[in-house]
Amino acid sequence: MHPFFKDLQQGAQALGLNLSEEALNLLLKYQDALVLWNKAYNLTAIREPKEMLVKHLLDSLSILNDLPEGRLLDIGTGGGMPGMIIALCQPERQCVLLDANGKKIRFLKQFIADLKLQNVIAVQTRVENTDSINELGQFDVITSRAFASLTDFVNASKPYMHQDSIIASMKGLIPEEEVEAFKTQFKIDIVALKVPRLDEQRHLILMKQL
Repeated sequence: MHPFFKDLQQGAQALGLNLSEEALNLLLKYQDALVLWNKAYNLTAIREPKEMLVKHLLDSLSILNDLPEGRLLDIGTGGGMPGMIIALCQPERQCVLLDANGKKIRFLKQFIADLKLQNVIAVQTRVENTDSINELGQFDVITSRAFASLTDFVNASKPYMHQDSIIASMKGLIPEEEVEAFKTQFKIDIVALKVPRLDEQRHLILMKQL
């Protein structure tokens, strides 16, 4: 058994998730690969596996219960958070992980190939690239935890949206002014999240066009 299996299982249960043993093991394989590649490629500033478990895995898992269904785009996925974690837990969901950083996308492509994952692809491109927008099409759910600015994330998401798309932005503190400014364009729901063993505020901002 993986040394962090129980920690991950307990953390997932604390989030109200009933993940299969297979899903938990896939998540730990992903974390192990991230730790390994991180030594050479600096994919994430967090280096300690125990810290990764909380700040990457459990943090990303915390949005699962509130995430709408459908084809998902993760903008600025970096090393795959939260997109890869969603894909591993929800094999029925098609996911596209998008980032401009070649090293990070190489890591994700290798991991996808090694595990023969069928429901997720990694794409190296800038989010505003017109060819990518045309090629990838529209998505039901667009997520990110990379953007400091909610406004920038919404603007980046718009070309990938259809009328019923939902933006799912992972945030620490609620950006009150930005949220207020979008209320004329979007129906906005804010979900307070509690990540086990993380003493920091976390929120999921769900936005659907009016």
